[in-house]
Amino acid sequence: MIRFMSLRRITFFRSFRRWSRSAAIVSTAAMMVVVQPGSAANGATSAGDNFFAATRSIDLLGEVYKNVSQSYVDPVDVSAFMYSGIDGMMAQLDPFTSFLDEAQSDELDEITSGQYTGVGITIAVFSGDLFVTSVIEGQPAAKAGVQTGDQIVAIDGVRTSKKAIDEIRNAIKGPPGTVVRLSIRRDGLGAAKVIAITREEVRVSTVPYSGLFGSSGYVQMNSFAEHSREELSSAIRAIRAEAAKNHVALNGIVLDLRGNPGGLLTSAVEVAGLFVAKNSRIVSTRGRAADSEQVYVTKTDPQAPSLPLVVLIDGDSASASEIVSGAIQELDRGVIVGESSFGKGLVQSIITLPYDHILKLTTAKYYTPSGRLIQKPIARDDSRRKVVLSTGDADSTKVFYTRNRRKVYGGGGIRPDVAVRADSLSEYQHTLENSGLLFRYASRFHRKHPEFQLQHLPSEPVCGEFNRFLEKERFVFRSDAQKSLDSVKMLIQKEDAENHKELDGQLDALEKALAASTRRSLSRDSLRITTALQREIMRHYDERGARRKAIESDSVAAKAFALLADPARYQALLKP
Repeated sequence: MIRFMSLRRITFFRSFRRWSRSAAIVSTAAMMVVVQPGSAANGATSAGDNFFAATRSIDLLGEVYKNVSQSYVDPVDVSAFMYSGIDGMMAQLDPFTSFLDEAQSDELDEITSGQYTGVGITIAVFSGDLFVTSVIEGQPAAKAGVQTGDQIVAIDGVRTSKKAIDEIRNAIKGPPGTVVRLSIRRDGLGAAKVIAITREEVRVSTVPYSGLFGSSGYVQMNSFAEHSREELSSAIRAIRAEAAKNHVALNGIVLDLRGNPGGLLTSAVEVAGLFVAKNSRIVSTRGRAADSEQVYVTKTDPQAPSLPLVVLIDGDSASASEIVSGAIQELDRGVIVGESSFGKGLVQSIITLPYDHILKLTTAKYYTPSGRLIQKPIARDDSRRKVVLSTGDADSTKVFYTRNRRKVYGGGGIRPDVAVRADSLSEYQHTLENSGLLFRYASRFHRKHPEFQLQHLPSEPVCGEFNRFLEKERFVFRSDAQKSLDSVKMLIQKEDAENHKELDGQLDALEKALAASTRRSLSRDSLRITTALQREIMRHYDERGARRKAIESDSVAAKAFALLADPARYQALLKP
C-alpha cells in the first residue's frame, strides 16, 4: 500500500454500520478540494467569498469553543467537546465521512491487508458474558487449545465483564511476539484456567468457503482485501480440480457476495478481471472537479473467460461488491441473482491530521461501466441547516444499457436480473440466535459428546434436550405483539389507574389470543429451529461441514445452481 508523508490516498468501501476502513489508492485529481466557481443562479459562491466565509466561521468556532471551555457552569472535557463538534459537522455531510481518533486510525491497515496481530479468534457477548464464537485453524489460539464455546472471563488478569467489545478486542491484540493470558471457562462452567498465547500475524481469508455442489462451483467472498484475487483464483482452481477428479463437467461458478460490505476498490477490479477480458472498463470515479474522472480497467487476462457465472447479492452487498456485480451485469458476463444491493457509491479519501488523527472524507462518487451512479439518495433532515448545496442523486427512472443492449436502471444499487428473496428468520429464531442460546447449547452438547458422530445426530431427542436447556436458563419468549400489549397495559395503568379495571377483561382476552398465536408460530417454527440447532451443533465439530449444510438448504443458492443447470435460460437472460 502506497503511503505519503502527510497524505495517504485511500479509498474506502464499507457499510455504514461500522467504520469504513478498507482502502484503495485513487488519483490525486479525485482528492482536489477546490471551490468551483458558479453562477448566482445556482446559489454557488465565488472562491473568494468561500475563503472569507471559511475564515469567519473558523474565528466564530474558536470563540464559541473558548467561551464554553472557560465559562460553562460545570467543568468541560475540552478534548471531548471539540471531538463532538467535529463529529457534528461530519454528520451534516453523509454517513461515511467521519473523523477518526488515534485508536480508530490504528485499525485501517488491518482491514486493507486482511491481517492483524493477535491470536486468531472471533468473540461475542451473550447475556453479559464473553464467548469465543470461532477459532481460526492453525493460528495461535488454536495451537494453544482454545475452543469454540470457551468463555473468556479475564484478559491478563483483568475481568471482561462490563467491558465494551472494542476494548476487549484491543486487549487481546498486541505486538507480535508478546504474550496475552486468557482466563478460560469451558462453556462458562467450572473453574477458569489460564492459557498463555503468543501473538502472531493473523491472516484472514476473504474466501471463507468454496466447493463443488453437483456440477456447479460455489465461492463465498466476505470482503475485498489485498489478497482477494489470489484467494478467489485459488478457489476456482480447486473447484476445477475437484470436478476433474470426480469426472464432473463443471457447468459454472456461483460467486456469493451476499453480506459482503466491500473493501478495496483495486481488489474489486482485480476480482472482476478473473472473469472479463483484459482492458475491460470496470468502474470510474468522479470528484467535485470537472476533470477528476478516474477510469479503472482490468490489467490481466481472465482466468475463467467463458465459464458461466452467477453472482449472488442482497441488501448488505455494498460498494466493492456493487462494483463487481455491476460490471459483471453490464458487460453481460454473468447473471445477477438475489435482492437489490445496498447502494454505497461514495469514495472516501484518508487525510492524515496532527496527533495521529484521520479525516475520512468523501471526495468522489463511483459509476458502473454504463455510467450508473451506485450511490442511493441520502435522506437528509430538512429541518437542519442546509450544508450540502447539491447532491447529484441518482435518477431511478433513467435507463442505461449493457453491452448486449439490455436495459438496466439507475436509482442507486444493483438490481438483480433474477429477483429471489432469501428466507428470513422468524421472530423466535432471531431471538434465540441473538441471545446466543443456540450457540451456548451447541457448545455444551459438544463438551458432553466430544466424539459424537454427526451422521447419528437425532432431531427429536436434541430438541427435547434444548427445550429443557431453555427452561433451565429461564428463557421465556414473548412476541413483539405481546410486548406491545405489555406496553399498552402499563400505559393504561399509568394514565387511568382508577378506571383501567373496565378494560381488564378485553386486555386479558387479547393476551390469551396473542399467546395462542405465539404457540402456533412456535409450532410452525419447530422444523426450522431443529435445522438451525443441528447446524450450530455441527459447526462445533466441523465448521466447513456446517457451511456446506447451510448452502445446501439455501433457497437463493438453489436458484443459482438451477440456473447454471439450464444453459438455455441462462443465455436467454443475457439477451435483450
